[in-house]
Amino acid sequence: MRRMMSGRGMAVAAALVLGTTGFTTARAASVLAKNGQKIAFMGDSITEAGAAPGGYVQLVISGLEAAGVKATAIPAGISGHKSNQMLERLQRDVLDKKPDWMTLSCGVNDVWHGANGVPLEAYKQNITKIVEQCQSAGVKVVILTSTMIGEDQPNGNNQKLMAYNDFLRKLAREKKCPLADLNADMQALIKKAGPAKKGNLLTSDGVHMNPAGNRMMATGVLRAFGLSAAQLAAAQKHWDAPPAAQPKK
Repeated sequence: MRRMMSGRGMAVAAALVLGTTGFTTARAASVLAKNGQKIAFMGDSITEAGAAPGGYVQLVISGLEAAGVKATAIPAGISGHKSNQMLERLQRDVLDKKPDWMTLSCGVNDVWHGANGVPLEAYKQNITKIVEQCQSAGVKVVILTSTMIGEDQPNGNNQKLMAYNDFLRKLAREKKCPLADLNADMQALIKKAGPAKKGNLLTSDGVHMNPAGNRMMATGVLRAFGLSAAQLAAAQKHWDAPPAAQPKK
């Protein structure tokens, strides 16, 4: 069953699609993913939940379909996982399934878990190995910057996370990977809400996405795949369409 969005959530989603939050809209001539391709979604609990109806994984697949591209998702999110664990299971959960693409969402737990997290230098090594192993296997990677840890940028976790995301941006340039800068997107939407923001705007608990947050993530990933503003608007319309009528038994 589709979850109905609040008026505020609809406004957030509309701002994303129409490009009013201030970040750059990709101007790719065509969508990078093609008909019949498989996309693996590597990540933690945000990605695990994103594979459920209304989650960002499903919204990406739906948004691609609205742009004329029928792709198949390979969910690979596991709650609590960090970069070392994702590297360890990369072969089993992604490469052995022969995807054409993999989106990589990793960093929240590496920081959030504190002393049980992954220090920056080890994180850099793990993420670099993940990307290089994918590319050696012919799997193209879309890198996602890590979303916020609490919807207040000045807190200690978000300040620490900045260096991790700066590395991801640098690695995306070096390895020529499409980048979905979700952290920047998230910060822009929260800043746009300003003093009117009460409670969480994009998350249920400061970290895990609510319906508006899933749309924010899906929009960023679709933009990284090269969807134009018009194609993103078509995706939004597709997401808002009522479920197809069930046939009578």
